[in-house]
Amino acid sequence: MASKGGSSGGGGGRVEIEKLSVEQLKAVKEQTDLEVNLLQDSLTNIRTATSRLEIASNALHDLSLRPQGKKMLVPLTASLYVPGVLDDAEKVLVDVGTGYFIEKTMVEGKDYCERKINLLKSNYDQLLEVATKKKNIADEAGAILQAKLKQLAPTP
Repeated sequence: MASKGGSSGGGGGRVEIEKLSVEQLKAVKEQTDLEVNLLQDSLTNIRTATSRLEIASNALHDLSLRPQGKKMLVPLTASLYVPGVLDDAEKVLVDVGTGYFIEKTMVEGKDYCERKINLLKSNYDQLLEVATKKKNIADEAGAILQAKLKQLAPTP
């Protein structure tokens, strides 16, 4: 079934999808709807990650403007802050995932955030294109399924 959905992305896919039985069309529609939902979840996750990185980049910018020795609140979690003093604004710890942190300069930290933001935006655009194609396939399968069901329905 995956080969039918995958091959329908080309120009001749419409002919192939119209030849499917009602049961096959239902299966194709269900599968592509499921894939669209998963892709939409991934798009949401990418948007969330991008937003967090943009917040981190802005925080780095704000931190670079503060003088050494400045008292501030340091976030330990999303809702827990402790008092602290800014020791050296030129060195930051960057969370690179799975509990690993790397010490970088402020400029390297900002650069890391920007590169990750650009990568996520690129991935978002590619994923959006795939999701749109899958949605079109699901819509097409649904329309053909409705037409076939209408033909099979008894006329009064």
